[in-house]
Amino acid sequence: QVQLVESGGGLVQAGGSLRLSCAASGRTYSRYAMGFFRQAPGKDREFVAAISWSGHNTAYADSVKGRFTISRDNAKNTVYLQMNSLKPEDTAVYYCAGARTLYTSTTPSRAVEYDYWGQGTQVTVSS
Repeated sequence: QVQLVESGGGLVQAGGSLRLSCAASGRTYSRYAMGFFRQAPGKDREFVAAISWSGHNTAYADSVKGRFTISRDNAKNTVYLQMNSLKPEDTAVYYCAGARTLYTSTTPSRAVEYDYWGQGTQVTVSS
Protein backbone atom coordinates (compact mmCIF):
# COMPACT_ATOMS: atom_id res chain seq x y z
CA GLN A 1 0.00 0.00 0.00
CA VAL A 2 1.24 3.47 -0.90
CA GLN A 3 -0.21 6.72 0.41
CA LEU A 4 0.28 9.92 -1.60
CA VAL A 5 -0.13 13.49 -0.37
CA GLU A 6 0.17 16.48 -2.71
CA SER A 7 1.13 20.01 -1.70
CA GLY A 8 2.21 23.25 -3.32
CA GLY A 9 -0.91 24.29 -5.14
CA GLY A 10 -2.27 27.81 -4.99
CA LEU A 11 -3.15 30.96 -6.89
CA VAL A 12 -0.65 32.45 -9.33
CA GLN A 13 -0.75 34.99 -12.14
CA ALA A 14 -0.30 33.95 -15.74
CA GLY A 15 3.38 33.57 -16.54
CA GLY A 16 4.20 32.60 -12.98
CA SER A 17 5.52 29.37 -11.51
CA LEU A 18 4.53 26.79 -8.92
CA ARG A 19 6.12 23.59 -7.72
CA LEU A 20 3.93 20.71 -6.66
CA SER A 21 5.25 18.05 -4.32
CA CYS A 22 3.89 14.56 -3.79
CA ALA A 23 5.09 12.78 -0.68
CA ALA A 24 4.73 9.02 -0.63
CA SER A 25 4.65 6.60 2.26
CA GLY A 26 4.41 2.86 2.28
CA ARG A 27 6.40 -0.01 0.92
CA THR A 28 8.62 -0.02 -2.16
CA TYR A 29 7.77 3.53 -3.26
CA SER A 30 10.89 3.63 -5.38
CA ARG A 31 9.54 0.79 -7.50
CA TYR A 32 6.58 2.86 -8.68
CA ALA A 33 6.37 5.01 -11.75
CA MET A 34 4.82 8.31 -10.72
CA GLY A 35 2.58 10.67 -12.59
CA PHE A 36 0.55 13.84 -12.37
CA PHE A 37 -2.91 14.25 -13.80
CA ARG A 38 -5.26 17.22 -13.69
CA GLN A 39 -8.98 17.81 -13.88
CA ALA A 40 -10.62 21.12 -14.66
CA PRO A 41 -14.30 21.77 -13.87
CA GLY A 42 -16.56 20.02 -16.36
CA LYS A 43 -13.67 18.20 -18.03
CA ASP A 44 -12.21 14.72 -17.88
CA ARG A 45 -9.07 13.97 -15.93
CA GLU A 46 -6.07 14.34 -18.22
CA PHE A 47 -2.48 13.20 -18.18
CA VAL A 48 0.15 15.84 -17.42
CA ALA A 49 3.49 14.13 -16.81
CA ALA A 50 5.07 10.86 -15.70
CA ILE A 51 8.45 9.65 -14.51
CA SER A 52 9.77 6.09 -14.43
CA TRP A 53 10.73 4.49 -11.16
CA SER A 54 14.37 4.73 -12.17
CA GLY A 55 13.90 8.46 -12.72
CA HIS A 56 15.68 8.27 -16.05
CA ASN A 57 12.60 8.48 -18.26
CA THR A 58 9.90 11.12 -18.40
CA ALA A 59 6.82 11.82 -20.50
CA TYR A 60 4.70 14.93 -20.91
CA ALA A 61 1.41 15.96 -22.41
CA ASP A 62 1.91 18.18 -25.46
CA SER A 63 0.11 21.01 -23.70
CA VAL A 64 2.77 21.26 -20.98
CA LYS A 65 5.90 20.16 -22.81
CA GLY A 66 8.67 22.70 -22.41
CA ARG A 67 6.93 24.39 -19.46
CA PHE A 68 6.58 21.61 -16.85
CA THR A 69 9.28 19.36 -15.45
CA ILE A 70 8.70 16.21 -13.40
CA SER A 71 11.41 14.84 -11.13
CA ARG A 72 11.75 12.52 -8.17
CA ASP A 73 13.93 12.07 -5.12
CA ASN A 74 13.63 8.46 -4.04
CA ALA A 75 15.66 9.12 -0.90
CA LYS A 76 12.91 11.53 0.20
CA ASN A 77 10.05 9.49 -1.27
CA THR A 78 8.90 12.59 -3.10
CA VAL A 79 8.05 13.48 -6.67
CA TYR A 80 7.93 17.06 -7.92
CA LEU A 81 6.20 18.91 -10.73
CA GLN A 82 7.83 22.23 -11.55
CA MET A 83 5.36 24.35 -13.49
CA ASN A 84 6.65 27.43 -15.30
CA SER A 85 5.02 29.90 -17.70
CA LEU A 86 1.63 29.01 -16.30
CA LYS A 87 -1.46 29.79 -18.32
CA PRO A 88 -5.09 30.23 -17.24
CA GLU A 89 -5.89 26.96 -19.03
CA ASP A 90 -3.60 25.16 -16.56
CA THR A 91 -6.17 25.84 -13.84
CA ALA A 92 -7.30 22.51 -12.41
CA VAL A 93 -7.06 20.13 -9.50
CA TYR A 94 -3.75 18.31 -9.85
CA TYR A 95 -3.46 14.70 -8.73
CA CYS A 96 -0.38 12.66 -8.02
CA ALA A 97 -0.51 8.94 -8.83
CA GLY A 98 1.67 5.85 -8.50
CA ALA A 99 1.84 2.87 -10.82
CA ARG A 100 3.45 -0.51 -10.26
CA THR A 101 5.45 -1.27 -13.37
CA LEU A 102 7.56 -4.20 -14.49
CA TYR A 103 10.22 -2.18 -16.22
CA THR A 104 12.45 0.63 -15.00
CA SER A 105 11.76 2.84 -18.02
CA THR A 106 7.97 2.76 -18.09
CA THR A 107 6.13 6.11 -17.98
CA PRO A 108 2.39 5.36 -17.92
CA SER A 109 0.13 8.02 -19.41
CA ARG A 110 -3.31 6.49 -18.86
CA ALA A 111 -5.15 6.87 -15.57
CA VAL A 112 -6.19 3.20 -15.60
CA GLU A 113 -2.52 2.21 -15.36
CA TYR A 114 -2.16 3.84 -11.96
CA ASP A 115 -2.83 2.02 -8.70
CA TYR A 116 -2.68 4.79 -6.10
CA TRP A 117 -3.88 8.38 -6.08
CA GLY A 118 -3.46 11.42 -3.91
CA GLN A 119 -6.29 13.68 -2.80
CA GLY A 120 -5.43 16.47 -5.23
CA THR A 121 -4.30 20.07 -4.89
CA GLN A 122 -5.90 23.11 -6.54
CA VAL A 123 -3.90 25.21 -8.99
CA THR A 124 -5.51 28.45 -10.15
CA VAL A 125 -3.87 30.67 -12.75
CA SER A 126 -5.34 34.15 -13.14
CA SER A 127 -5.12 36.13 -16.36
